[in-house]
Amino acid sequence: MRGTVEGLASPYPIGQMLPAVFQEDEFVQRFTAGLDDVVAPVISTLDCLEHYLDPALAPTDFLPWLAGWVDMDLGGPADPARRRRLLASAGDLYRRRGTASGLRDHLWLMFGGRVEVEDGTAVTVRTSPSATDGHGPAGLRERGAALLTVRIAPEVPVDRAAVERFVAAAKPAHLPHAVEVLPG
Repeated sequence: MRGTVEGLASPYPIGQMLPAVFQEDEFVQRFTAGLDDVVAPVISTLDCLEHYLDPALAPTDFLPWLAGWVDMDLGGPADPARRRRLLASAGDLYRRRGTASGLRDHLWLMFGGRVEVEDGTAVTVRTSPSATDGHGPAGLRERGAALLTVRIAPEVPVDRAAVERFVAAAKPAHLPHAVEVLPG
């Protein structure tokens, strides 16, 4: 939470904006100087608002606030530089959400290291135009197993359960998955 910043001067002192009769009053000037100390951080924040909204320039304690704007979980990376890269890539990551390459890039940004994603999507083949060819209902036959396999060798040790929760949330809902966390 932001508060007063010691030594920060207001660019618009209230006492100097008052009518002349109050500018000569010492009590009024001391009273408004106290208000200037409270208002100065607000004015500074508003003057620099675009920097608070830029992941590369925002203060570190604002990064979770920015992540909330794009509904991104920053629970994985503790490194502020990694969090900034993750937030800066949010648009691209959400555009490719549910794809193997999007999942791989998102895992790499969150945890680092080597990430492998094998998308073992099943294929359904119609063996004939008729429904009586003996290969199940309406002549359909599945080939392959629909299993998403994720192997990650992170740069720093991570909680396997955290990776598991992330993959479960980021993958297509109908696709079963397996997660392996390898030593870095």
